Amino acid sequence: MAKFNFGGVEEEVATRDEFPLEQAREVLKNEVVAVLGYGVQGPAQSLNMRDNGINVIIGQWEGDQAAWDKAVKDGWVPGQTLFSLEEAARRGTIIQYLVSDAAQMMTWPRIKPCLKQGDALYFSHGFSIVYKDQTGVIPPDFVDVIMVAPKGSGTSVRANFLSGSGINASFAIKQDATGHARERTLALGIAIGAGYLFESSFEGEVYSDLTGERGMLMGALEGVMEAQYNVLRAHGHSPSEAFNETVEELTQSLIRLVDKNGMDWMYANCSATAQRGALDWRHEFREAVVPVFDKLYASVTSGEQTGIVLKANSAPDYRAKLDVELKEMRESEMWRAGAAVRSLRPENWKK
Repeated sequence: MAKFNFGGVEEEVATRDEFPLEQAREVLKNEVVAVLGYGVQGPAQSLNMRDNGINVIIGQWEGDQAAWDKAVKDGWVPGQTLFSLEEAARRGTIIQYLVSDAAQMMTWPRIKPCLKQGDALYFSHGFSIVYKDQTGVIPPDFVDVIMVAPKGSGTSVRANFLSGSGINASFAIKQDATGHARERTLALGIAIGAGYLFESSFEGEVYSDLTGERGMLMGALEGVMEAQYNVLRAHGHSPSEAFNETVEELTQSLIRLVDKNGMDWMYANCSATAQRGALDWRHEFREAVVPVFDKLYASVTSGEQTGIVLKANSAPDYRAKLDVELKEMRESEMWRAGAAVRSLRPENWKK
């Protein structure tokens, strides 16, 4: 582990320099990594590991024909590297439990009996373990319970791996039954293509993740954009102008500057008018949203959000209701304007 200074706080991280891929292969050479679930994280993590020379098999519910067919298309062979959830869990020595949170609750009674002495039970989200009173996911004491949580979607995990950049990930050890949980965890993090790994806990990961998803990463982002767009439209600005000033300039220009060199650098490289206004108004926005984030964090740590998620995602009509909500967003004026704006980007012009 290497020590890095994060904003004045020193933390230890693992990079490919301290834990190279060759070391990860050595740690995992006698392991069979069974990836359960071929939905969001499953394809990316399994393909990255396979490309890195790790012995990987897939467990997938055969009733989900689309996911099963995708696995076959990606080169997993039924009966050889593609099995039912239970069969893969029985064959594996490291069981990556990557089905959805609600599916973990539902399938756990079938997976638990498949675990063997010395296996590792791996998660990429702390949800089921932290909220065990609600999910019922309580691992036996003879297995390692570990986590590597990429800080991005499965699509990003795979795309970054293919580009050679990797993606940041947290890791945690909840239970070390074998005495080798830590090296197993770090090896898996490197094998799935993490750019660097920083240590957390199951609680730390799930509390920050649920807050981030509902907050800045998705919920707050969409809500604030809707608010600004609607105000501009109410004052007579056209849909094209309102969308460009709300979304397009953020995603196509400014956020790239932040990604490259930080917010202060972006501020220093925009107009003096933008600088002054942004510096002043950031305080107003921060103070306005702190109570909302406090309320959100309390809802996460209390388990209230967990109850909402499990109830909604377990409902038989969840997918239909989700499609209605996403259609409402997609067909809103702001995102219809967005589709038109994207079609006018130079890369989409007809040759």
